Amino acid sequence: MISDAKRPRQAVQSNSETRLRDEPRTNTRRMPMDLPFFLLVLLLLSIGVIMVLSASFASAYYDVTRVTGGNPTYYFFRQSVFAVSGVLLMLVVSRFPTSFFRHISFWGLLISVGLLVLVPIIGVEVNQAQRWISLGFTNFQPSEIAKIAIVLAFANMICTYKDKMKTFRYGVLPFVIVMTAIVALLMLQPHISAAVIILGVGVAMMFLGGTQLGWFVGGFGVVAALGFVVVNHFGHASARIASWQAPFDNPLTGGWQIIQSLYAIGSGGVLGLGLGQSRQKYLYLPEEHNDYIFAIVAEELGFVGVMLILSLFAVLIVRGYWISLHAKTKFASLVAAGMTSLLAIQTFLNVGVVTNLLPATGISLPFFSYGGTALWFQLIAMGVILSVSREIPAKREG
Repeated sequence: MISDAKRPRQAVQSNSETRLRDEPRTNTRRMPMDLPFFLLVLLLLSIGVIMVLSASFASAYYDVTRVTGGNPTYYFFRQSVFAVSGVLLMLVVSRFPTSFFRHISFWGLLISVGLLVLVPIIGVEVNQAQRWISLGFTNFQPSEIAKIAIVLAFANMICTYKDKMKTFRYGVLPFVIVMTAIVALLMLQPHISAAVIILGVGVAMMFLGGTQLGWFVGGFGVVAALGFVVVNHFGHASARIASWQAPFDNPLTGGWQIIQSLYAIGSGGVLGLGLGQSRQKYLYLPEEHNDYIFAIVAEELGFVGVMLILSLFAVLIVRGYWISLHAKTKFASLVAAGMTSLLAIQTFLNVGVVTNLLPATGISLPFFSYGGTALWFQLIAMGVILSVSREIPAKREG
């Protein structure tokens, strides 16, 4: 056997670089986290919490179910508590080395699948959908765990298969099996929006991992066929498609929500009606502090405010991909890109639904929509990206 000392220097260096890119390093020196990314998250989160207060105080005050007790700051207070605790969670997660996430990736996937199996058994039903599991003080959706778990697991699988990603056996089949299992469990709830996000981020991870482009063409046809089956099998899905195509045909039923959303967006004009001055939030627009909070943002802050917020999202997403490109290892790079893609997909889908570019699917806007545990998992995902940023080598001076 030839020792490293007797090998050509180029070969030793090549092996070292391969090990550096593919294997986790437990002794990697931790650097300061990426400050621009962190500040962008805090800025968007702060604006989001303020908008929850503005969008929710009317519905909280006039709540006929008395869940809020008539307290106009009910949703704002709860969201603030989850936001502060979520930032702490983000900071804690950012301290873990990326090798830790690789070690727990498959366990996270198994736990998320197990929780999805439990949803039809012990889940809480809300609005004719059984997607939540009660924690006593709040409910949470296991699909939020699945979104993060699939990014970590797929990144680990890609690093394990390496050059085999070009083959169907390793680059397509195992990923399709995992996504099919999760999507099938989500459709039992039913939770079409989460299924769409899971498919989107899963395909993005396969693309980043090196799966041949030809497989995506065939996969698109399969997904389109499945989408046709879903729309025709699930009555609420077909009804949403019809309302999306012609909302004014049924203005008092299926088209009500999107019509009120478009009224809110149009009323905002260039500069908006002013913070707190929305009219549609006074029990006209359903889910005004949740899935449709972006419509209230447009109404109160106008085109200028909307473009500013979308620009902040764009800069955050670009910065996330920048962190991915400069990551220390291949696994870390894939994780950062996957978490950033998850953020980008969810943001695009929410804005698309609120503006009627896409059919209504119940997708929340990251950092803005009311929902404590969902906000926790969004901030945990940002913490994973910050963890990757801590391992980016510092530039040498001189």
